[in-house]
Amino acid sequence: MTSRARTTALIVSIVTLVLIVAAFATYRLMDSRTTQLFGTLVDRVDTDDKVVALTLDDGPSPLTPEVLQTLADADVPATFYVTGNEMVERPELGRALVAAGHELGNHTATHRRMVFVGSDTVAEEIESTDAAIRATGYDGEITFRPPYGKKLVALPRYLDEHDRTTVMWDVEPDSASSDTDEIVRTALEETRPGSIILLHVMYPSRSSSLEAIPGIVEGLRAEGYRFVTVSELLGR
Repeated sequence: MTSRARTTALIVSIVTLVLIVAAFATYRLMDSRTTQLFGTLVDRVDTDDKVVALTLDDGPSPLTPEVLQTLADADVPATFYVTGNEMVERPELGRALVAAGHELGNHTATHRRMVFVGSDTVAEEIESTDAAIRATGYDGEITFRPPYGKKLVALPRYLDEHDRTTVMWDVEPDSASSDTDEIVRTALEETRPGSIILLHVMYPSRSSSLEAIPGIVEGLRAEGYRFVTVSELLGR
């Protein structure tokens, strides 16, 4: 191999390595629950008080009445991260969430992955969902959670410019198991003061997550925990 060929091969290898490292770093940043490029991100609140926020994605779906009944039976407040399209499709269910006293958060209109998108797309996804939430009569704070927890540049920049916090989570007990008992056990083991718990309860395939709520609530209350909404938690 000539000297020029060796130099070219070395340059190609270095560029390839740099691209691989950059791609890995981008992926880690996109998926991080604790870091973003702009603005404020919260996955839990640093407190010694035994308070915890129960958050439920997505909907509203036809299962909303069942979800509301489960929460009423457990006498627990929740923060629902709803999608704008489903709010427009089922406005009566959005109003039912508000009437039951729960908090509504913005989860974009379409639940698309908000990476490699432009600022206009971000604005439309968030602002149309805000409008759908306000149309229910909800007048509380609207916090924001990115679909799939993914964010990169345009989304956190928009949130930062509009003084809005990215709300993630530190406990997701139904991510690795669909067994109700295991979901309850994971939630009780991983919850700390100031935790934000994420459950997916709005679809038939997630019935075990909904069934886990009574056990999670009972177990955490037995340990001295009190449930609050996300905005209440952030305000501490």
